[in-house]
Amino acid sequence: MTAASELDPFPLKQILKGYHREFLKADCKSGLDGALLAIPQGMAFAVVAGLPLAYGITCSAVACVVGALLMSSRHSIYGPTNATAFMVSSYFAAFPNLNQMASMPMLVFLVGALLIFGAYFRVADMARFISRAVVVAYLTGAALQMFAHQLPVVLGQQIASPSGKPVARTLVSDLHDVLGNLGGIHWPSALICALAIGCYYGLKRFGKRFPALTLTLILMSLIAMAMNRAGLQVATYSDLSFTWRTLLPPFPDFTSGNASAQFSQLFGLALSLAFVAMMENSAMARTLASRSGHNVDANQDMLSLGAANLACAYLSGMPASHSLTRSLAAYESGAVSPVSAIVSGVVCLVAALTIGPLVAFIPKAALGAMVICVAVALINKRQIQISLRATGADAAVFVTTFVATLLVPLHVAIFTGVGISIILYLHKASQPSLVEYVFNEEGNLAEAHQGGRQHPAISIVHVEGDLFFASADLFRTQIQGSCTDPNLRVVILRLKNARHLDATCAMAIEELVRTLRADGRDLIVSGVSKDLYRVLKGAGMVEVIGKDNLFPASPSNPNLSTRNALRRAQEILGIKDADVRIYYDPSKSPKT
Repeated sequence: MTAASELDPFPLKQILKGYHREFLKADCKSGLDGALLAIPQGMAFAVVAGLPLAYGITCSAVACVVGALLMSSRHSIYGPTNATAFMVSSYFAAFPNLNQMASMPMLVFLVGALLIFGAYFRVADMARFISRAVVVAYLTGAALQMFAHQLPVVLGQQIASPSGKPVARTLVSDLHDVLGNLGGIHWPSALICALAIGCYYGLKRFGKRFPALTLTLILMSLIAMAMNRAGLQVATYSDLSFTWRTLLPPFPDFTSGNASAQFSQLFGLALSLAFVAMMENSAMARTLASRSGHNVDANQDMLSLGAANLACAYLSGMPASHSLTRSLAAYESGAVSPVSAIVSGVVCLVAALTIGPLVAFIPKAALGAMVICVAVALINKRQIQISLRATGADAAVFVTTFVATLLVPLHVAIFTGVGISIILYLHKASQPSLVEYVFNEEGNLAEAHQGGRQHPAISIVHVEGDLFFASADLFRTQIQGSCTDPNLRVVILRLKNARHLDATCAMAIEELVRTLRADGRDLIVSGVSKDLYRVLKGAGMVEVIGKDNLFPASPSNPNLSTRNALRRAQEILGIKDADVRIYYDPSKSPKT
């Protein structure tokens, strides 16, 4: 199955051919830089997902190392991302009765299994049929929801559920709760938030030489310690610090009686997470590969991401995807190969084992402020502008997906956008062009003018486009419209430029043949390619149409089959004195 899918069980050996000491130095430097970014990012995304901080850090480490062994990309870095983390948070906020901690191992396992399954069937090739407007709208809506969900944290508000039980959270409910409790703002926390945002963007102005996220959290931790000593209490993660004993979450359990119920509850979310991870991975890996001049296999990278998630199910408990921020950092730091990701993962894991207790000093408002900064970075004004102005279809896809992200859980919103995108694609692809042709005085096929037929009883209909299930009704309607002329006795279907004939359109052609013959008319098909003939033969249509009425395409002379079909039509009608001329220029024949 691996050979049939063209997947490599160990692509790293090909990438490392010619690898030398200078490459290793570059990868080690890049890996160290990436680890400085991975630790605070992992904690931030764990907060977004509503999970313990340790989950984000170990996911960053494990996904890096395992994914690097199987990926074709040289700069991809795997780990928790804002999109997948928020999808997890959104889902469990919508279903507060589910036990999130107990469900995570099964969820991450399902994500990994679906990605591996999709890689073997080359599902990543289908990503090109999804409009980019879907991804832009999804990320924009997710960013707004992420911002709203962090407002109570950064403002230090204590918002309790009216019923005392967990309730589903939405963008509207979060904004309502925040605005309704403005009197409950904890000003020391709000001050920490403002200082953290100012510090983060101030450090960003100095360029990428400084790990802005890491330095901001260190500085805010020192400020929070000073404020606490001065009597201005600031909430920290003192109750969520971790040691090496807490890094291993519970493993997926497929033997318990609750396993089947978990599978049923989580499969839809897992499918959504796998789809989003595949989209992120495919788009970002190709973008980096185009910059570095390397080729990537989207399905190979999908396999590596699936393996990374399987490892996270047993060693981390948080879904992993392609981290754009860390991948760009690796590329700009001079990473040469996936060894950079392995170094980053190992350093991140060692750091987690040694500095875990220091997490207790990080202010919650500061980490929430970093999540807001990450959310703001997701909103790409230029891409939104292009999506809204390019075409009406793109605007419809963007608006529909964006509204869905604000009204329904994100795992539902993403498929809503994908569904709209596919429907619009099928609408465009399902409109074959049917034009009546005649042979002009020079012997060339040309579009017929009103009343311009050489023989009123014969119509040559040129078909251009895809003949698949979505176009069957339109194809049938247009052909029937061409047959309204009472003088018409024979219809010649010229299928030279028709593609992708399927069972639905084959049935439509059979219905057309039987309808025409019941009315004393006939149908002839010309320009039949080998692929079309294979479908017609397999569907039993050769016998229905008749071998005498089927004329294969001639690559050397495109009009030859139509000339023969026209002579066959004259034979059916008993016309013997007609002169059918075909002009053929040998210099324009295809080169072999």
